[in-house]
Amino acid sequence: MQEAVLAVAGAKGPAVAFFDVGSGKHVGTVEVPAQPHDLCFDPVHRVVWCASAYRDGAYHRHGERATELTAIDPDSREVLEVVDLSPEHAPHGLAIDPMRGLLYATVEDGPGGEGGLVVVDTATRRPVRHLATGAPGPHWVAISPDGRRGFVTNKEAPFVSFVDLDSGDVERVSVPGSEGLGISRDGKQLYVATPYLDHGTEPIRAAPGVRVFDAVTGSPETLLPTERPVLPIHCTASGEVLAAELGGRLLAFSATSNEFLGAMDLKTEFPLAILSDPDGRVAFVSGAASTVVEVIDLETRTLVTTLDTKTAGAPGGHGLAYVPVS
Repeated sequence: MQEAVLAVAGAKGPAVAFFDVGSGKHVGTVEVPAQPHDLCFDPVHRVVWCASAYRDGAYHRHGERATELTAIDPDSREVLEVVDLSPEHAPHGLAIDPMRGLLYATVEDGPGGEGGLVVVDTATRRPVRHLATGAPGPHWVAISPDGRRGFVTNKEAPFVSFVDLDSGDVERVSVPGSEGLGISRDGKQLYVATPYLDHGTEPIRAAPGVRVFDAVTGSPETLLPTERPVLPIHCTASGEVLAAELGGRLLAFSATSNEFLGAMDLKTEFPLAILSDPDGRVAFVSGAASTVVEVIDLETRTLVTTLDTKTAGAPGGHGLAYVPVS
């Protein structure tokens, strides 16, 4: 029986490394096209999907855009297929709808010079649709639990795109630029990190924090204030909203009351991804300049261990995917 593993995209590898969740042992590494960004796990076909955004560099500071999604078998740690999305360019964020068998990938550029969402059939591994988001450079993406609504943050654009995934209609919800986002487990609230970080510097045009919206109507509900700008956001199964600040701090809020629950310092100063286990007891945090993934006990807010991505051949941690026991 395969044990639960954590997949980590190392943009400087370029590779995806796999670690046994229980022991923290490195169990394999898979080379992928440069530069891997986001990851997600398809539980129906047991596939880890990896998006490669650029051949080198970072957002607004890169060379040639990449065009690939890579399908990986997490059990054998083998590449199943590299899917070329051309003429779509620079896939970033990924979200899976296992019930409908669809994978959603944000792309910076596509037909007609506009970015959007590429929809991939997870059975055939082929693109089947392009959905506009109404903004250049769409980046992070989340979908509602019922698979009917998609949410895309657009970096410097002054709105989040609320996309009807059936009709393709787009509603623009105002924000002062945005980074990561997360959808509550019941699909009622959307959490958005604002404002946009201009090349990693702290802008002064808006107070940093996590803006909470009604995920159905798009109505703003509240602002969860933070000391510094936030990059990734993650909603756990245990009812916490996790946010990681630029400079290296993990914050936790209640998804029901919005109460601030606590914080802890991180080793990485530029966190890019947060993920938790299915019970919401343990969190994993990766960072662009870091050579480790931090494993955190969410009850005690303490560091359990670190996973050495440099030794595993996947430094520069970006996307994360949790693969449960088969």
